[in-house]
Amino acid sequence: MKGIAYLGPRGTYSHEAATIWGQRAGQDSFLACPDLPGVLAAVLQGQAATAILPVENSIEGAVNLTLDLVLENPELQVIGEVVLPVHHCLISRAGDLATIREVWSHPQALAQCRHYLAQNLPGVITRPATSTAAAADQARQQPYLAAIASNFAAEVYQLPVLAAGIEDYPDNKTRFWVLGRENLHLPGPYKTSLVVAAVANRPGSLYAILKDFAAAGINLTRIESRPTKQELGEYLFFIDCEGRATEPPLREVLAGLKAKTSLLSILGSYARDGGGTSGR
Repeated sequence: MKGIAYLGPRGTYSHEAATIWGQRAGQDSFLACPDLPGVLAAVLQGQAATAILPVENSIEGAVNLTLDLVLENPELQVIGEVVLPVHHCLISRAGDLATIREVWSHPQALAQCRHYLAQNLPGVITRPATSTAAAADQARQQPYLAAIASNFAAEVYQLPVLAAGIEDYPDNKTRFWVLGRENLHLPGPYKTSLVVAAVANRPGSLYAILKDFAAAGINLTRIESRPTKQELGEYLFFIDCEGRATEPPLREVLAGLKAKTSLLSILGSYARDGGGTSGR
């Protein structure tokens, strides 16, 4: 059975999200890919059954490349999501903090732990890595290095956790989309992801789209704009809302939107993740 493609290397947050999805979907094989386009390509080329990609972070915002890739590959649909809490750890072979000379991590993780670093490791050199997992691999090889990564990465690379929960924002979460050719129809409340383009140069065109959701009592959980890449000032709107696209009242709202939009594409309807309990 073909498994789940994710952004590698082993021990990344994407890897952890993939393992969580694998438990839900009954998949236990995983394929690490070098970049986000490669993750989707693995499914398109038949090397994996599903792909998992980060789509938004509660601190950093949208992952625009994921939005673009999903729009460019309509043969795949969003079939699920994983919401992963972000809890950073300081991991190292060093016996104590006093022996650490360098701290490696992804630039975002370094920035998200700057208060801890300033208070506990002042003057220690920080170095950017391509991922938190790559930093963990470096720390595995050098006893004077520490990495900022997840507890999951510490387990993968068999490194001691010197300090846990060192992030500046304890409620940080990353949301991942799961993409595949066929929906698994997992139980639970559903949500739908879609992309629309308002009719250009028509006053109130975006309002005309959004008011239909409000009138039907449908909650919008996310709206994100992306340039059309055609004309300056023209945008696509990625929308997440509660409900299934094939069931009322959302079905009727979507049918009515066809006359009000220049583009309407349903990216997928899937079971909503309640927020997750695993640390990242």
